[in-house]
Amino acid sequence: MAKEPGPGPARRASDRGRYGRLNRERVLGAALRLVDREGLSALSMRRLGAELGVEAMALYRYASSKDALLDGLVEALHAELEGRLSAGEAADGWRAELRRVTLATYDICLDHPQVVPLLSTRMLAVPLARRPAATLRHHERVLTLFEEAGFDTARSARLFRAFTGWVLGYVSVELQAMVDNPQEPESGFRLGLHHMDPRELPRLRATAPTLAERAGRADLTDGLDALMDRFAGPG
Repeated sequence: MAKEPGPGPARRASDRGRYGRLNRERVLGAALRLVDREGLSALSMRRLGAELGVEAMALYRYASSKDALLDGLVEALHAELEGRLSAGEAADGWRAELRRVTLATYDICLDHPQVVPLLSTRMLAVPLARRPAATLRHHERVLTLFEEAGFDTARSARLFRAFTGWVLGYVSVELQAMVDNPQEPESGFRLGLHHMDPRELPRLRATAPTLAERAGRADLTDGLDALMDRFAGPG
């Protein structure tokens, strides 16, 4: 993604906006609210500056580019997850605690569906060591669970890959765009099934109404348990 031009070195924009003096947490919180409300396409330095009541140039002290701002959204999501987990009581046993982490992740992703694609796309673009601190702490939390359960580094890596792939994949399927016409009361027309050839795509047409419903938390944890059974065992 192309970077937006930064401010010139000779000019310093004020960072006192309508909500008081800026800090990184305030900037990222405003960016998250903007994307929750209007989607990722609405996010720009100029638009975020207007949201905060400051010039766009003032934001470059907290995010050096548009890509850095996107990474900041990932950071904000993981910081919210970290806060929610820290506020609750840890479960007894590594599997139960992993389920707690999984369900908290699921709930936060549903709270911020517009940001969820970044959990995959920014991880493809950003090397591990350069990811936000809150993201790295989340990785560390999960790996610590595996270590405390007695798994060596190789086994922990297998479990981590299985856990991450399952949770992100499940949430992505839950949030996939399905509705073609939200104003249409009849489910088939609401999903736009009349656009799909029944001779070529009979199974997809038949399954689409069920796919449009969220499978929920139970299927998420059932799948997690099955994966842990497979990858935690020998071999």
